[in-house]
Amino acid sequence: MHHGGSADRETGFDVLILTSGVWFLAKFLRYAFPPLFPQLRDLYGVSNGVLGAAFTAMMLVYALLQFPAGVVADRLGAARVVAAGVAVTGVAALVLAVPVPLTVLVGGMVLVGFGTGVHKTVAVDLLSTLYPSRRGRALGVHDTFGAFGGVVAPAVVVAVADDPGWRALFLGAGVLALALAGVFWLRTRNTAGTRDDAETPDDATAEEDSVALADYRALLADRRFGVFLLVTVGFSFAYNGVVAFLPLYLTDAAGLNGATASLLYSALFAVSLVQLTTGELSDRFSPLAVVVATLALATGGLLGLLVAGRSTLVLGATVVAFGLGSHGFRPVRGVYLVDVVPDSLAGGGLGVARTILMGAGAVAPAVVGFVSEYADFRAAFGVLFASLAVAAVLAGWLLATDSRENE
Repeated sequence: MHHGGSADRETGFDVLILTSGVWFLAKFLRYAFPPLFPQLRDLYGVSNGVLGAAFTAMMLVYALLQFPAGVVADRLGAARVVAAGVAVTGVAALVLAVPVPLTVLVGGMVLVGFGTGVHKTVAVDLLSTLYPSRRGRALGVHDTFGAFGGVVAPAVVVAVADDPGWRALFLGAGVLALALAGVFWLRTRNTAGTRDDAETPDDATAEEDSVALADYRALLADRRFGVFLLVTVGFSFAYNGVVAFLPLYLTDAAGLNGATASLLYSALFAVSLVQLTTGELSDRFSPLAVVVATLALATGGLLGLLVAGRSTLVLGATVVAFGLGSHGFRPVRGVYLVDVVPDSLAGGGLGVARTILMGAGAVAPAVVGFVSEYADFRAAFGVLFASLAVAAVLAGWLLATDSRENE
């Protein structure tokens, strides 16, 4: 998919900052839950399996919305979809700000999945359209903002670990989300370069009507696209399993105290500045080469986490290596998908890919929770390592065959 035009000359970077701010808040809310698992486990008297299943429910809803969000954005415009999503997220956060039964808590988590699920696919296409000559940089900035939501969340949760404190956290996030929704909509509704402005309604309707399910089937049938989907599935399963349970893994399996575990969990996201570098590298060199390098680093980090003893320094180094590789991979994944998905399937095609990869990732917390209950956390993380290793090998095959085809 190639987005032409001069939108990046016409669009100020305030749209990038606003879009990235929405993503920061989305990731903040999502990653506030894992450090809260010990409190929630005590408060509601539930097991790791139940908490993992609740997190999976949130992530499944998130995953299932990727494709419909992309299709709706193709028809109604990305700005409307992003604004609506952050408004729903705000409502969900306000639900979690009051004492509620477990079922309502899980409902609030699912609503967070719904509100945040419409954002990423639409934002990738929106930013690629608005900043066509600087896609890698724009997506790197966007993903870095999001990752810092993960940095801040554990630190804030540790600071406000008592009951009224973490509920106040959700209250503040809810108010901020509703304010962001309003500002984003006011700024982007007439932005040049968005799909609703780029085409006349008649042209858009004619194009959309020509996009049939057969076009999506053809995209999925393409062998290299299919293999890259498997790469992203393997990565997403491993990454989501790690981020859902890393604090509990570090306390239960590695013997760290809760504060140190939360600090290392923050470090996992703090290294996300690497996304700015890998995004730039993908603009200059082969995105596939950057994909292979980042996945190899993440796989090595996860292996290190499995075999490391109880040394805080060694565990910290493995978490940082896993974080550098994982975060480095994410914007390049978006750049590669934007390149291979045809223009006519822009939002929907990205949505198909993200639904599949996020669906795989959504299942991971439930699997980790289950295996950790019936075996132990090391066995559960061993499953995640196997998934990531397969992804790295498949990416290597794509790069090797790509270089042969281009000779």
